[in-house]
Amino acid sequence: MKHKQPAIILPEGGCSQVLLHACCAPCSSAIVEWMLQNGVRPTIFYFNPNIFPRQEYDIRKAESKRHAESLGIEWIDGDYDHQSWLDAVRGLEGEPERGCRCLQCFRLRLLETAREAQRLGMVHFTTTLASSRWKSIEQITEAGLAAQASVPGTVFWAQNWRKGGLSDRRNQLLREYAFYNQQYCGCEFSQR
Repeated sequence: MKHKQPAIILPEGGCSQVLLHACCAPCSSAIVEWMLQNGVRPTIFYFNPNIFPRQEYDIRKAESKRHAESLGIEWIDGDYDHQSWLDAVRGLEGEPERGCRCLQCFRLRLLETAREAQRLGMVHFTTTLASSRWKSIEQITEAGLAAQASVPGTVFWAQNWRKGGLSDRRNQLLREYAFYNQQYCGCEFSQR
């Protein structure tokens, strides 16, 4: 089935491989599909210490890995250290969604993604967080560019992954793969 091609802007100089920080399988599915169809080979980096409880984390992790394996793409498991994440957002627990807690969460996760890209010898990294209508694209871009500035040799691919039919395609793939689909971003504070 042919679907609308989104207005994706490749990083300057092109991009044949990218480290894709993935929050979950549903959010990464349409992005990965687009990348593979357009000559970009993603490696999925599952780094989400914000997710609580551990059972929720494990379910999302298993779905992300299942999706990557079904496509034959590399999948990397980031460490789950929820306590370190709680320490990083201490004092921001009462912030609303899209507030300072979210920005700090993005900073932590994208900094680790940039470090992983550097360890792998990859230049480009991006995130599926920019596919969620519940998240601030501006905060995600700010966090990604800060990570890029902190990790020499990396480039954050700032992209709004909601556009060009990717949200609709995500919903189709959600059904096709019968993905577990969570109803909150992952952290205990977002459940309010």
